[in-house]
Formats: sequence, structure tokens, C-alpha cells
Amino acid sequence: MSTEIQDIITFVSAHEPFGDLPEDEISRLCGEIEVSYFQAGTQILHFGAGIDSLFMIRSGSVEVFRRTGELYNRLEPGHVFGQMGILMNGHVRYPVRALEDSLIYRIPGEIFLDLCEKYGEFGDYFEVNEHSTLQQVVLHQADDNDMTTVRVRDIVQREPVYLDADATVHECAQKMTEQRVSSVVVFDQVGDHEDRDGDAVHLPAGIVTDRDLRMRVIAEALPYDTPLRDIMSTDLITVGHDAYVYEAMLLMLRHNVHHLPLVRRHQVTAVVALSDIVRHDSQNSLLLVRGILAQESVDGLIELSSQVASVMARMYREGANSHMIGTAMSVIGRSFKQRLLQLAEESLGPPPVPYCFLALGSMAREEQLLVTDQDNALILSPDYREDEHGEYFKALADFVCDGLNACGYTYCDGGIMASNPKYRLTLQGWKQQFSDWIENPDPQALLNASIFFDLSGVDGKIAWAEQLTRFIVNKSKKNKPFLAALARNALNRTPPLGFFKDFVVEKDGRQRYSLNLKRRGTAPMVDVIRVHALAEGSLAQNSFDRLEDIADSDLLPKGKRDELSDALEYLSMVRIRQQVIAIESGEEADNTLEPEKLSGKERRGLKEAFQVLSSAQKFLKFRYTANTRM
Repeated sequence: MSTEIQDIITFVSAHEPFGDLPEDEISRLCGEIEVSYFQAGTQILHFGAGIDSLFMIRSGSVEVFRRTGELYNRLEPGHVFGQMGILMNGHVRYPVRALEDSLIYRIPGEIFLDLCEKYGEFGDYFEVNEHSTLQQVVLHQADDNDMTTVRVRDIVQREPVYLDADATVHECAQKMTEQRVSSVVVFDQVGDHEDRDGDAVHLPAGIVTDRDLRMRVIAEALPYDTPLRDIMSTDLITVGHDAYVYEAMLLMLRHNVHHLPLVRRHQVTAVVALSDIVRHDSQNSLLLVRGILAQESVDGLIELSSQVASVMARMYREGANSHMIGTAMSVIGRSFKQRLLQLAEESLGPPPVPYCFLALGSMAREEQLLVTDQDNALILSPDYREDEHGEYFKALADFVCDGLNACGYTYCDGGIMASNPKYRLTLQGWKQQFSDWIENPDPQALLNASIFFDLSGVDGKIAWAEQLTRFIVNKSKKNKPFLAALARNALNRTPPLGFFKDFVVEKDGRQRYSLNLKRRGTAPMVDVIRVHALAEGSLAQNSFDRLEDIADSDLLPKGKRDELSDALEYLSMVRIRQQVIAIESGEEADNTLEPEKLSGKERRGLKEAFQVLSSAQKFLKFRYTANTRM
């Protein structure tokens, strides 16, 4: 074998995905390579021209353009180009020009296609979609995740047990004991409705659990002939018959319930209990929430807070996606707030007027991870009077914020907490505040918008939070200058890609040669999605839910919604993985990443995700202006 061929083999083998091919295939491929030289400024590929080779850069660099002439990418040694044209129709889709004097390897198209056919992973690398790495990782993650493939109905072992609403609690206890169940579905009448086959349908009126019997009958010393209609829970939280295990788990977390009726065509087909999910799945986020809500002191909560990191690590190791992990971590955080509020009221006495405690930012979006501070606020009753009630709510807010800090949810550096009197307002006061931010979008107002526009009620008069959200969305959607200003503000944090689409890292400070995945990745992605969601009038808080809401609108070009979703999922999971690695190494978790420690495939996926973000930010520049019709 000549020295020249051996040199080509060594170079090609060192780059993905060629290094995974058998040695004889690499030798065959390299033996057919032709070497071409292009001077700087030379056009290598013209749009629409025929193409029969895959190109690989040996030295120099090239620029890749879209058909519109817009610069798409810059490639360096080891990168390939031309695969899209070969795989699709044999014509160039992306024009390429030499940026520097460049030495290019030309791999015959028939050999390239043969290898794609024979070796699945090799072919997957060159999948037609230009963001294939993101899709492959996200789809592979979903395939490996048992919680997203197992239906909740498959883990329930028995049919539901029914009783009439006029049955007594004594009959209910007997029935539950005989059937060895912890809940009974209650109905008013049977036979008044029929399904498609003419069979009687049991329409649920409520549910009675062993907890209801303990708390509403025994603790209240009610007679055993009390009818079930007097003690049953009527505000049923249900889940669809075809729902997945993780959906049931998230509902239980969100609403702190232990039983979920499965409903099909308005009829309960089964009841899944907390024990069913715990038996099926080893994740212990449900158990941690139960433990939090049962604690009798702040010290007990502080002790439990040490388990939060291990819960996230366990969920990650067992295949949960970022939406599941973010929701679980957010519900855990909300549970700390709920219990702290309860302990505060036990200490201070009942509140003099009603209130709603708000979660803001990532917790409200159900996208919270480990490294987070606390952002919260209070909505106070219209009857609130500062001179009469101010001292109580200051004490309540201080109690909760101090407790959260002790549990690992650090104080907000910007003072965005209910302990700050600026953020304890009546509902009307909040509406006036949001109106001012929307109508006068100066830099501070836009900064506030990125935090306060994501809000959720944690405890108290939750309906007030929902009213405020509707007010914000309706007012924002109608205000084009505000949306334009918000879009411009979303461009302030750009992805860390340099001139050659390589990573730009921090070069001084504690996190030297690293990049911040939250500040330069997930946070600006969330900002972009929020602008589209407000323009669409979406009431959703979670970024993935917002993307679903805008899927059928004309706000985004076709296919861009999926790109944004895949990119956000990829960036979020890389961020989660880095935190888990730190946890398991006994180090302090943060949001930073050193690109040099990633594999070639991981680096490529990260670059693609950042490129999606960069493209999405550029789109905002012309989609939202003060004079644009929306």
C-alpha cells in the first residue's frame, strides 16, 4: 500500500462516521478517492448542478450557502458536504465556495450510497434531514424510555369497583375490604346512558378512597350510615384510557392525588393507584412529594431537600425526557412552597384576606432543574389593606422565602421574591403593572417580561393566577410594538457559535474554556418560543406545550416547530446530563459544559441545536416588527 493511500486512510478513519466502518471498507473507499485543489473564492458546487461525489475537506475551509444566497455554514478539515444532493435527486441543494485554498477528497457517489445501504449507522449519520442528529437522539431517547411506551392501563390489574352514591360508608368499607382495593368509584344512576353496544354506562359522580374514609368519616366521627355522596371527592382528576405511565405520574405529582380514574367515552374503565405506578416504576419523585407534604417542620423539609438531586439523577438514568424531569422537579419545588405556606399559616394564624402565591419563571413553565434560584410573588385580595394586613403577608413571605433558601432554592439576586413588597400586589395592581410593562417596553420592562410572563398559581386562590395569565396574553397579542420589542430583546443572548460554526467558550473566570448551556442555549430558546406563543394567544406556560399551540398557525415556516422542539429537548438533556454527572461525582452542579470533553457526535448535535436557535432568532428579526401584520 502506497504511503499516500495510507495517509488518506489515517485521515478519513479519524473522522465520523468513517471510523466505525470495517477496515476493508475504508481501504476500498480510500482507494477510489480523488484529490482536488480549489483556490480561495472558487465555486466548488453550483446550486442545481449534477453531483456524483461526496466531498471531504482535507485542508482549508469552505462556505455553504442556501439557495437564496444566505450563508448557511462554514466547514473545516474533516467535515463533509454534498451528501444532501446525492441522497435526494443527484443535484446540488447547497452551493459551496472555497473560503481558503482547500484540498478536497472526492468520494465516488456509488461507493457512498453502497455504504449507506450496507451499514445502518453510517447511513443514519447522513440522513436527509439537515438536523438529523437532533432527531436521532430525541427519537432514540423516546424509544428507550419505558415510561413513554407503556400505557397506564397495562399496569392496572383489575376492573374498577363501583358503588351507588346512596350506599353507606359502612357498605363502602366492606366492599373495599372484600375486593382488596383502596378506592371505589361512585355513580348516581346506572342505565340512563348506554354505550355504542347498548350496554349500561357507569357515569362517575365521584370517588371514595381509604384516605377519605379515614379523614372524612372516622376523624369527623360520622355515623356509618352516612351516604357516600356526603363524603366523596367530586372534583375528579382523570386520565385518558390510552394515556402513558408518565402522564399519569405527572398528573399525580401536579395535583397530589393517589388515585386516577382511567376514562374512555366518559366511562371509568379502571383506577390506577399510586402503588401501581410505584410498583411498575422505580422513580421516587412521587414518594418525595408525599414526604414533603407530610413534614411537620422547616428542619424536616431541609433534610428532605437533600434527596432532590438523586431524584433527578435517577429519572435521567432511567430514561425520562426533559419534559418529564422538568415537570417533576417543578412539582417538587411547588410542594416545598405549599408546605412552607401551610407551616407559615400554622405559625402566624390564618390569613386575614385571601391570597394566591405565584411561582415564576422555570418553575411556572415546569422546566426547573437543579441549579435555580427562587422567583415568586403574591396576588392579594381586593380587600387587602397595607396598614391592616401588610405585616402578616410580609411575615408569611419572609417565612416561605427563607425556608426555600434553606432548602436549596437560593434567594433571587434581583429580589424577585414575595418578600419584596414590590411583588405583593392585588390582582388589579398586577394588571396595572403588566399593562405598564406592555405599553412601555423599556429594557427593564422587557427583562421583567422574561420572568413574570411565565407564572403559575401554587397555593390559595389559583383562579387569580389563571385570570392574570389570560389578561397578559390578551393584552400582549394585540400590542404589535410590544411583541416587536420582545422579539428584539430575545436576540440579546446569542448561541455560542463562532465564525466557523465552532463553539465560542469563556476564556477566563472560574468556568474557563466552557459554555453556559442555560444562558446561551435553553434560555434564549425559551425567549424565542415565548414571543411566538404570545403572538398566537397561547395560554400555555411550558415551552413544549407552547410549541404545540403554535403548530397549526402561520407564525412559523413548515417544519420549524419540530426543529425548535428537537433542539430544546437536546439542549435540555445535555444540560441535565451535565448536572447528573456532577452530582454523581460529588461536585457542585452548574449549567456549564466543556465542549472538548464531548464526543464528535455530541459536538455535532450541540452545533445543530445552536444553529436551529440562531436561525430562529434571525427569523424573529423580520417576523415581528411594530408595523408587521400578525
